[in-house]
Amino acid sequence: MKKIILAATGLLIAALLVWLGLGALSARQHTDNERLQCALPKEGERAPHPGMVWVPGGTFEMGDNENPEELPRRTTTVAGVWMDRTEVTNDSFAEFVKATGYITGAERPVDLKAHSGLPPDMQQAGAVVFFMPNDLKAGGQVTQWWRYTPGANWRHPGGPGSSIANRGSFPVVTLTFEDAKAYARWKGHSLPTEAQWEWAARAGQKLAGQDHAQPEQANTWQGLFPVLNSADDGFVGLAPVGCYAPNSLGLFDMIGNAWELTADRYTANHAEPLSAESSRRDTHNSSPMLAQRVIKGGSFLCAPNYCMRYRSGARQPQEDDLGASHLGFRTVLSAPPP
Repeated sequence: MKKIILAATGLLIAALLVWLGLGALSARQHTDNERLQCALPKEGERAPHPGMVWVPGGTFEMGDNENPEELPRRTTTVAGVWMDRTEVTNDSFAEFVKATGYITGAERPVDLKAHSGLPPDMQQAGAVVFFMPNDLKAGGQVTQWWRYTPGANWRHPGGPGSSIANRGSFPVVTLTFEDAKAYARWKGHSLPTEAQWEWAARAGQKLAGQDHAQPEQANTWQGLFPVLNSADDGFVGLAPVGCYAPNSLGLFDMIGNAWELTADRYTANHAEPLSAESSRRDTHNSSPMLAQRVIKGGSFLCAPNYCMRYRSGARQPQEDDLGASHLGFRTVLSAPPP
Protein backbone atom coordinates (compact mmCIF):
# COMPACT_ATOMS: atom_id res chain seq x y z
CA MET A 1 0.00 0.00 0.00
CA LYS A 2 2.81 2.40 0.91
CA LYS A 3 4.47 1.82 -2.49
CA ILE A 4 1.18 2.48 -4.26
CA ILE A 5 0.69 5.74 -2.35
CA LEU A 6 4.23 6.86 -3.13
CA ALA A 7 3.82 6.01 -6.80
CA ALA A 8 0.54 7.91 -6.96
CA THR A 9 2.13 10.83 -5.21
CA GLY A 10 4.97 10.83 -7.72
CA LEU A 11 2.53 10.85 -10.66
CA LEU A 12 0.53 13.65 -9.05
CA ILE A 13 3.64 15.75 -8.55
CA ALA A 14 4.78 15.10 -12.12
CA ALA A 15 1.39 16.17 -13.45
CA LEU A 16 1.42 19.20 -11.24
CA LEU A 17 4.85 20.18 -12.52
CA VAL A 18 3.60 20.06 -16.12
CA TRP A 19 0.45 21.99 -15.25
CA LEU A 20 2.43 24.60 -13.35
CA GLY A 21 5.20 24.88 -15.92
CA LEU A 22 4.21 28.34 -17.12
CA GLY A 23 3.79 29.54 -13.56
CA ALA A 24 7.25 28.32 -12.60
CA LEU A 25 8.73 30.05 -15.65
CA SER A 26 6.94 33.26 -14.68
CA ALA A 27 8.44 33.07 -11.20
CA ARG A 28 11.94 32.59 -12.60
CA GLN A 29 11.46 35.49 -15.02
CA HIS A 30 10.33 37.61 -12.11
CA THR A 31 13.88 37.54 -10.76
CA ASP A 32 15.01 39.78 -13.63
CA ASN A 33 12.83 42.57 -12.29
CA GLU A 34 13.68 42.25 -8.60
CA ARG A 35 14.87 45.32 -6.77
CA LEU A 36 18.58 45.44 -6.06
CA GLN A 37 18.19 47.79 -3.10
CA CYS A 38 15.48 48.89 -0.68
CA ALA A 39 15.37 52.20 1.14
CA LEU A 40 16.02 51.87 4.87
CA PRO A 41 14.64 54.56 7.17
CA LYS A 42 17.27 57.14 8.07
CA GLU A 43 18.81 56.94 11.50
CA GLY A 44 19.08 59.85 13.88
CA GLU A 45 22.22 61.95 13.56
CA ARG A 46 23.20 61.03 17.10
CA ALA A 47 22.59 57.31 16.88
CA PRO A 48 24.93 55.80 19.54
CA HIS A 49 25.70 52.75 17.41
CA PRO A 50 24.92 53.33 13.72
CA GLY A 51 23.16 50.44 12.03
CA MET A 52 22.00 48.99 15.36
CA VAL A 53 18.87 49.26 17.47
CA TRP A 54 18.40 48.82 21.20
CA VAL A 55 16.62 45.65 22.32
CA PRO A 56 15.45 46.12 25.93
CA GLY A 57 15.87 43.14 28.23
CA GLY A 58 12.93 41.06 29.35
CA THR A 59 11.49 37.73 30.40
CA PHE A 60 9.61 35.54 27.93
CA GLU A 61 8.50 32.01 27.18
CA MET A 62 11.22 30.70 24.91
CA GLY A 63 10.51 27.97 22.36
CA ASP A 64 7.43 26.71 20.56
CA ASN A 65 5.38 23.54 20.15
CA GLU A 66 5.44 22.87 16.40
CA ASN A 67 8.52 20.61 16.44
CA PRO A 68 10.22 18.50 19.15
CA GLU A 69 13.43 20.56 19.10
CA GLU A 70 11.46 23.67 20.15
CA LEU A 71 10.30 22.07 23.40
CA PRO A 72 10.03 22.40 26.28
CA ARG A 73 8.89 26.00 26.32
CA ARG A 74 10.62 27.68 29.21
CA THR A 75 10.73 31.00 30.99
CA THR A 76 13.93 32.81 29.97
CA THR A 77 15.35 36.21 30.90
CA VAL A 78 17.74 38.21 28.72
CA ALA A 79 19.52 41.51 29.30
CA GLY A 80 19.23 44.47 26.96
CA VAL A 81 21.56 44.50 23.96
CA TRP A 82 22.23 46.43 20.76
CA MET A 83 21.48 44.44 17.59
CA ASP A 84 22.13 45.05 13.89
CA ARG A 85 18.90 46.29 12.41
CA THR A 86 19.52 44.22 9.25
CA GLU A 87 21.35 41.09 8.29
CA VAL A 88 25.02 41.74 7.50
CA THR A 89 25.25 42.70 3.81
CA ASN A 90 27.68 41.89 1.03
CA ASP A 91 28.98 45.46 1.16
CA SER A 92 29.64 45.29 4.90
CA PHE A 93 31.37 41.92 4.65
CA ALA A 94 33.46 43.19 1.71
CA GLU A 95 34.75 46.01 3.94
CA PHE A 96 35.85 43.43 6.48
CA VAL A 97 37.62 41.32 3.84
CA LYS A 98 39.33 44.38 2.37
CA ALA A 99 40.57 45.48 5.79
CA THR A 100 41.75 42.08 6.99
CA GLY A 101 42.40 39.90 3.93
CA TYR A 102 40.12 37.28 5.48
CA ILE A 103 39.44 34.11 3.46
CA THR A 104 36.14 32.40 4.17
CA GLY A 105 35.62 28.71 4.81
CA ALA A 106 33.99 28.16 1.42
CA GLU A 107 37.13 29.55 -0.25
CA ARG A 108 39.60 27.34 1.63
CA PRO A 109 40.69 23.80 0.75
CA VAL A 110 38.52 21.16 2.37
CA ASP A 111 40.12 19.48 5.40
CA LEU A 112 40.06 15.89 4.17
CA LYS A 113 41.42 14.58 7.47
CA ALA A 114 38.42 16.00 9.33
CA HIS A 115 36.03 14.91 6.55
CA SER A 116 37.18 11.56 5.28
CA GLY A 117 35.22 9.67 2.66
CA LEU A 118 33.76 12.69 0.87
CA PRO A 119 32.76 12.26 -2.79
CA PRO A 120 35.07 14.02 -5.27
CA ASP A 121 32.92 17.14 -5.77
CA MET A 122 32.73 17.73 -2.01
CA GLN A 123 36.50 17.56 -1.71
CA GLN A 124 36.64 20.94 -3.47
CA ALA A 125 36.08 24.31 -1.79
CA GLY A 126 32.44 25.34 -2.04
CA ALA A 127 29.05 25.62 -0.35
CA VAL A 128 25.53 24.21 -0.51
CA VAL A 129 23.28 25.93 -3.06
CA PHE A 130 19.52 25.71 -3.65
CA PHE A 131 18.29 24.84 -7.15
CA MET A 132 14.62 24.71 -8.10
CA PRO A 133 14.22 21.16 -9.47
CA ASN A 134 12.91 20.58 -12.98
CA ASP A 135 11.87 17.06 -12.08
CA LEU A 136 10.77 15.91 -8.64
CA LYS A 137 10.86 12.27 -7.61
CA ALA A 138 8.69 10.80 -4.88
CA GLY A 139 10.32 10.51 -1.49
CA GLY A 140 11.27 14.12 -0.90
CA GLN A 141 15.06 13.72 -0.69
CA VAL A 142 16.54 17.17 -0.12
CA THR A 143 19.36 16.44 -2.57
CA GLN A 144 16.79 17.09 -5.29
CA TRP A 145 17.00 20.81 -4.53
CA TRP A 146 20.20 21.19 -2.50
CA ARG A 147 23.61 20.67 -4.16
CA TYR A 148 27.10 21.01 -2.80
CA THR A 149 28.58 23.33 -5.42
CA PRO A 150 32.35 23.71 -5.85
CA GLY A 151 33.24 27.36 -6.32
CA ALA A 152 30.22 28.67 -4.43
CA ASN A 153 31.21 31.27 -1.83
CA TRP A 154 30.15 34.69 -0.60
CA ARG A 155 31.30 36.35 -3.84
CA HIS A 156 29.59 33.69 -5.96
CA PRO A 157 26.67 32.49 -3.80
CA GLY A 158 25.03 30.53 -6.61
CA GLY A 159 28.26 28.96 -7.85
CA PRO A 160 31.08 30.07 -10.18
CA GLY A 161 28.70 31.62 -12.73
CA SER A 162 26.98 33.85 -10.18
CA SER A 163 28.06 37.21 -8.78
CA ILE A 164 27.20 39.78 -6.12
CA ALA A 165 27.85 42.67 -8.52
CA ASN A 166 25.22 45.37 -7.84
CA ARG A 167 23.98 43.28 -4.91
CA GLY A 168 25.81 45.00 -2.11
CA SER A 169 22.56 45.44 -0.17
CA PHE A 170 21.76 41.72 -0.13
CA PRO A 171 22.56 39.57 2.91
CA VAL A 172 25.97 37.95 2.70
CA VAL A 173 25.52 34.16 2.57
CA THR A 174 27.46 30.88 2.28
CA LEU A 175 29.48 31.76 5.40
CA THR A 176 30.50 29.35 8.14
CA PHE A 177 30.17 29.92 11.86
CA GLU A 178 33.87 30.81 12.03
CA ASP A 179 33.42 33.40 9.26
CA ALA A 180 30.52 35.10 11.01
CA LYS A 181 32.36 35.10 14.31
CA ALA A 182 35.46 36.63 12.70
CA TYR A 183 33.41 39.47 11.23
CA ALA A 184 31.69 40.11 14.54
CA ARG A 185 35.01 40.17 16.38
CA TRP A 186 36.40 42.67 13.84
CA LYS A 187 33.45 44.95 14.57
CA GLY A 188 33.92 44.58 18.32
CA HIS A 189 30.60 42.74 18.43
CA SER A 190 29.51 39.14 18.94
CA LEU A 191 26.91 36.77 17.55
CA PRO A 192 23.59 36.75 19.40
CA THR A 193 22.69 33.84 21.62
CA GLU A 194 19.60 31.90 20.68
CA ALA A 195 17.71 33.53 23.56
CA GLN A 196 18.80 37.05 22.57
CA TRP A 197 17.82 36.44 18.96
CA GLU A 198 14.43 34.95 19.79
CA TRP A 199 13.56 37.70 22.25
CA ALA A 200 14.49 40.36 19.67
CA ALA A 201 12.36 38.62 17.03
CA ARG A 202 9.42 38.50 19.45
CA ALA A 203 9.71 42.29 19.92
CA GLY A 204 8.04 42.17 23.32
CA GLN A 205 5.69 39.24 22.68
CA LYS A 206 6.21 37.09 25.75
CA LEU A 207 4.21 33.99 24.89
CA ALA A 208 5.00 31.38 22.24
CA GLY A 209 2.57 30.23 19.60
CA GLN A 210 1.34 33.65 18.48
CA ASP A 211 3.30 33.90 15.23
CA HIS A 212 2.46 30.68 13.43
CA ALA A 213 0.82 32.13 10.31
CA GLN A 214 2.96 32.68 7.22
CA PRO A 215 3.91 36.36 7.51
CA GLU A 216 2.96 38.85 4.84
CA GLN A 217 5.82 41.24 5.66
CA ALA A 218 8.67 38.79 5.12
CA ASN A 219 10.49 37.03 2.32
CA THR A 220 9.23 33.44 2.38
CA TRP A 221 8.07 30.91 -0.23
CA GLN A 222 4.55 31.31 -1.64
CA GLY A 223 3.34 28.23 -3.44
CA LEU A 224 4.21 24.55 -3.49
CA PHE A 225 7.81 24.06 -2.38
CA PRO A 226 10.12 23.31 -4.17
CA VAL A 227 8.45 23.40 -7.59
CA LEU A 228 6.63 26.75 -7.69
CA ASN A 229 7.20 30.09 -6.01
CA SER A 230 4.58 32.61 -7.09
CA ALA A 231 6.69 35.45 -5.63
CA ASP A 232 3.67 37.19 -4.14
CA ASP A 233 6.06 38.88 -1.69
CA GLY A 234 8.09 40.36 -4.56
CA PHE A 235 11.05 37.98 -4.54
CA VAL A 236 11.82 34.42 -5.59
CA GLY A 237 15.23 34.22 -3.91
CA LEU A 238 17.04 36.47 -1.45
CA ALA A 239 15.85 40.04 -1.11
CA PRO A 240 17.96 43.10 -0.31
CA VAL A 241 17.83 43.96 3.39
CA GLY A 242 15.03 46.24 4.53
CA CYS A 243 12.44 45.51 1.82
CA TYR A 244 9.76 44.60 4.36
CA ALA A 245 8.38 46.44 7.37
CA PRO A 246 10.51 46.12 10.52
CA ASN A 247 9.18 44.74 13.77
CA SER A 248 8.24 47.12 16.57
CA LEU A 249 11.87 47.37 17.71
CA GLY A 250 13.04 48.49 14.28
CA LEU A 251 14.64 45.16 13.28
CA PHE A 252 14.31 44.10 9.64
CA ASP A 253 14.05 40.59 8.21
CA MET A 254 14.13 38.76 11.52
CA ILE A 255 11.75 36.29 9.90
CA GLY A 256 12.40 34.99 6.39
CA ASN A 257 14.97 36.13 3.81
CA ALA A 258 18.04 34.33 5.25
CA TRP A 259 18.44 31.97 8.18
CA GLU A 260 20.66 33.55 10.84
CA LEU A 261 23.49 31.99 12.82
CA THR A 262 23.57 32.27 16.59
CA ALA A 263 26.40 31.73 19.07
CA ASP A 264 24.77 28.68 20.67
CA ARG A 265 25.67 25.12 19.87
CA TYR A 266 22.69 23.06 18.82
CA THR A 267 20.98 20.73 21.26
CA ALA A 268 18.13 18.36 20.49
CA ASN A 269 15.69 20.46 22.53
CA HIS A 270 15.45 23.09 25.26
CA ALA A 271 15.80 20.57 28.09
CA GLU A 272 19.43 21.58 28.72
CA PRO A 273 19.48 24.25 31.46
CA LEU A 274 19.83 27.87 30.35
CA SER A 275 21.04 29.36 33.60
CA ALA A 276 22.77 32.18 31.74
CA GLU A 277 22.67 33.62 28.25
CA SER A 278 26.12 32.20 27.52
CA SER A 279 25.46 28.71 28.91
CA ARG A 280 25.44 27.10 25.48
CA ARG A 281 28.22 29.11 23.84
CA ASP A 282 31.55 27.54 22.88
CA THR A 283 33.03 25.14 25.41
CA HIS A 284 35.91 22.73 25.07
CA ASN A 285 34.83 19.12 25.14
CA SER A 286 34.52 16.27 22.69
CA SER A 287 30.76 16.41 22.16
CA PRO A 288 29.90 15.95 18.46
CA MET A 289 27.01 18.39 18.97
CA LEU A 290 29.60 21.19 19.05
CA ALA A 291 29.88 20.76 15.28
CA GLN A 292 26.45 22.41 14.87
CA ARG A 293 24.98 25.81 15.76
CA VAL A 294 21.42 26.98 16.22
CA ILE A 295 20.08 28.97 13.29
CA LYS A 296 16.91 31.03 13.56
CA GLY A 297 14.25 32.83 11.55
CA GLY A 298 13.68 30.67 8.50
CA SER A 299 14.44 31.88 4.98
CA PHE A 300 13.03 32.60 1.54
CA LEU A 301 12.66 28.81 1.18
CA CYS A 302 10.19 28.32 4.05
CA ALA A 303 6.66 27.45 2.93
CA PRO A 304 3.53 26.14 4.66
CA ASN A 305 4.08 22.70 3.08
CA TYR A 306 7.80 22.61 3.89
CA CYS A 307 9.95 23.96 6.72
CA MET A 308 7.32 26.32 8.22
CA ARG A 309 10.05 27.84 10.37
CA TYR A 310 9.08 31.45 9.71
CA ARG A 311 8.44 31.67 13.46
CA SER A 312 10.40 33.25 16.29
CA GLY A 313 10.45 30.00 18.29
CA ALA A 314 11.62 27.81 15.41
CA ARG A 315 15.19 26.54 15.31
CA GLN A 316 17.39 24.27 13.23
CA PRO A 317 20.95 22.92 13.35
CA GLN A 318 23.65 24.04 10.95
CA GLU A 319 27.09 22.46 10.55
CA ASP A 320 29.79 24.83 11.78
CA ASP A 321 31.97 24.48 8.72
CA LEU A 322 29.37 24.39 5.95
CA GLY A 323 28.05 27.51 4.21
CA ALA A 324 24.70 27.62 2.43
CA SER A 325 23.01 29.98 0.00
CA HIS A 326 20.14 30.67 2.41
CA LEU A 327 22.24 31.32 5.53
CA GLY A 328 23.36 34.72 6.87
CA PHE A 329 23.78 36.43 10.24
CA ARG A 330 23.63 39.66 12.26
CA THR A 331 25.61 40.79 15.30
CA VAL A 332 24.97 42.22 18.76
CA LEU A 333 26.83 44.62 21.01
CA SER A 334 26.76 44.72 24.81
CA ALA A 335 26.80 48.44 25.63
CA PRO A 336 24.77 50.89 27.74
CA PRO A 337 21.23 51.66 26.55
CA PRO A 338 20.44 54.90 24.69
